[in-house]
Amino acid sequence: MGPGALSAVLSALRLPTSPNLLIGLVVSDDAAVYQIDESTALVQTVDFFPPIVDDPYTFGAIAAANALSDVYAMGGRPITALSIAAFPDDLDPVILVAILQGGADKLAEAGAVLTGGHTVTDREPKFGLSVTGLVHPAQITRKGGAILGDRLLLTKPVGTGLITSAAKWDKVAPGDLAAAIASMLRLNRRAAELAAQVEIHAATDITGFGLLGHAAEVARASGAGLRLRCADVPLLPGAMGYARAGICPGGLDRNRQFLEADGYLRYADGVEEAYRLLLNDPQTSGGLLLALPPAAAEDLRRRCADSGQGCWDIGEVISGAGIDVIA
Repeated sequence: MGPGALSAVLSALRLPTSPNLLIGLVVSDDAAVYQIDESTALVQTVDFFPPIVDDPYTFGAIAAANALSDVYAMGGRPITALSIAAFPDDLDPVILVAILQGGADKLAEAGAVLTGGHTVTDREPKFGLSVTGLVHPAQITRKGGAILGDRLLLTKPVGTGLITSAAKWDKVAPGDLAAAIASMLRLNRRAAELAAQVEIHAATDITGFGLLGHAAEVARASGAGLRLRCADVPLLPGAMGYARAGICPGGLDRNRQFLEADGYLRYADGVEEAYRLLLNDPQTSGGLLLALPPAAAEDLRRRCADSGQGCWDIGEVISGAGIDVIA
C-alpha cells in the first residue's frame, strides 16, 4: 500500500495496548518493541512481497535481508524468524525450496534461525519473514529524536526500484542489475553495529516509501525539518540513466503524490526531474538513514571507511517542518 492509503487504514483502528508495549502503532516506527524486563525487549516486524529477481534462491535471500532490516533500524539483534510464503499449485515445488533456502541462509548470516512459518496457495509467488529480535530498552533507535544540526547519513545507494523495473522490461544492463542485487543482499548488520558505537538520535531503514518517504517519517516523528542534498545521495550504477529514461516502478508515483500534495516536500530550482524520481524510488533492502550529532557523524564515517561499509553524508536537520531538497 502507498503511504497515504496505509495511514488512513491505521488511523481508523482501535487497538488494545499494554504498558510493556514501548513502540506500537500509536507511535509508529520500523518495528514493534515489547519490554520483557529491565534489560530486555522484543523487536518484532514482518515483511513479504512478490519476486523482484528471477532466481528463486536470490529472491528468498533478498526478502530475508529486507525483513531483517527493520530490526537493525531499531538497534536490535535478530534471533528467530517465521517464513510467510504464497505459492501457485502449478509451479515446481523445487522453486519454493530454493526460496526458503535463500531466506534461511541469509538468516544464518545474520545469526538468526528460521523456526517455522505458514504457506498459502496463491497465483503469484510471495515470500517474506516475521522476524523477532532483542534490544536493551535503553538502546532502542527510534525514528523520532533528530534535533537541529544533526547530520543525516545513509549507508546504501538508492535505485533498486528503477533497476529491477528495468529488468522486468528487459531494458537493464547486466552489470547494473548485478550491482543492485548485491546491494539488496547486503545486510544492514555491520552498519547497525558500527552505528551502535556512536551517539545516534534517530534511525530508520529505507524501503518501500523511498528515501524521501522514510526521511519524512523521521522529520514528522522528530518535529523537525530536513534538508537533503540530492547531489550527495549515492546512486546505484545505471540508476540515473533509467530515471532519465522514465523507467519507474508503480509505487513511485504514490510516494511522490503523498509527500508533494500539501507542500511538505519542497524542491529547489535546479533539482533535476530524474533526482525527484530517484529520491522517491521504492527501495528493497535499502540502507539505514541515521540522524546524529556532527562529531558522531564524522566518527561513524571513519569507522565505516575502516570497515569497508558505505556511509554518505546527505544532509542535515533544520528548523521548521517538511523536507527541502537542494541540488
